[in-house]
Amino acid sequence: MTSYALSRRRALQLFGLAGGAALLGPALAACGSSGGGNALATDTAVSGKFDGVTLKLLVNQPHVTSFRDVLAPAWKRETGGTLEVTAAPYDQLTSKQILDVQSGTGEFDVFDYFYFGLGDLVDAGALVDLTGWIQTNKSAIGVDGYLKSVYDPYTLLDGKRYGLPYDGDVHILFYNAELLDRYKLEPPKTWDDYDTIAAKITKDSRGAAYGAIVSGQQVPMILGCSYINRLTGYGGELVDGSGKPTLTSDASIAALKHLVDVAPVALPTPLQVGFDQANTAFLTGQGALLDTWTDMALRAEDPTASKIAGRWGAVTLPVGGANTTPRTALDAGFGLGISTASKHQDAAAAFLTWATATPQNLKLSSTAGSGIDPVRGDVLNSDGYAKVVTKAIGPIRQGLDGDPLVWPKAKGAPKLLQDLVDQLALAIAGTQTVEQSLENAQKSWESAAA
Repeated sequence: MTSYALSRRRALQLFGLAGGAALLGPALAACGSSGGGNALATDTAVSGKFDGVTLKLLVNQPHVTSFRDVLAPAWKRETGGTLEVTAAPYDQLTSKQILDVQSGTGEFDVFDYFYFGLGDLVDAGALVDLTGWIQTNKSAIGVDGYLKSVYDPYTLLDGKRYGLPYDGDVHILFYNAELLDRYKLEPPKTWDDYDTIAAKITKDSRGAAYGAIVSGQQVPMILGCSYINRLTGYGGELVDGSGKPTLTSDASIAALKHLVDVAPVALPTPLQVGFDQANTAFLTGQGALLDTWTDMALRAEDPTASKIAGRWGAVTLPVGGANTTPRTALDAGFGLGISTASKHQDAAAAFLTWATATPQNLKLSSTAGSGIDPVRGDVLNSDGYAKVVTKAIGPIRQGLDGDPLVWPKAKGAPKLLQDLVDQLALAIAGTQTVEQSLENAQKSWESAAA
């Protein structure tokens, strides 16, 4: 394979916090795009009354319930203001937010943004610089209460902050306890255990159920998560300590090979299985194993939405190869930022503070269907949250309190992630070898950093 020379500076500019190592955090956080919008005045209030003010929000489709049904009524009661919520599909969210600003339409005040789209948003001048405002109001905002695992990755680029954390997304492994008990199987600790379970249940159930549900829709938020979950399990990283892509590492090859090998015994057909299909299959008892977002715990225990209430469990993501330390990743993940086109930046700033504060984060994290997970330590460690996620609380806390792998987020990251999943899909479809697919992805990432 051709090797591209990378300067450390260019690599770190491209991959931002991608390495996820605490030691590298300060250095990597300082790199990224140089674009951005105006800065919010440091004396902008963090609360207030906003009678007659309508804030328009452009949000991720699965988050509609959290904004429209939970936050909007409470915001109205407490401030007199109105929230108007517009949803975008997750594969169009970042581009629609950029278009709203750059087209001159300027319809929206608040963006519910993917953290891995942060570099593109900043480069496009779509987000207000909140650095000084956050620093001035650090105590009132409760900055020290945000989880360390998500605060910098979700908000910091090029030494500046552009939002506040909203949804602390990590994956854990959920299992159908009834199916595992029926076939006398234990929850997997390794990806080899996972393979054994998947093969046995799919074979022995004869079409009544599948041993695994693999989410493989060809977008970063779906197939990207499935690959990265396995990458962390095998002890891999997306980039090394100097910022160089490591997509051809032994761990990366093992991760993709696992996706290829499990496909024949997984719910058909992995490359067509998206978020909704995977959830439905698990909640209706069609699959034994599913690595997905932690709010599945609320869905699974809700008898109005789940046929497996009381008959499921959750564990940390499996490990593989020589790695024995479980680790998750910041799969997707969202912050709230202010559009540079907003005419109500004072109300938007107050909303960001309020929406990410402990009472709201606890309410959202405890509401089935909201799609929101903890971003604050006192929520993650509260008895109230533990009560609603029940058996999943251990792996959730372990994941968010740990050192999850952080995705690239500098300018161009969404395209690189799409390039990666396009290559992963070719291997899963059998039209390229695992090695060739990862070599192609490696070249794409290296070329972008050169």
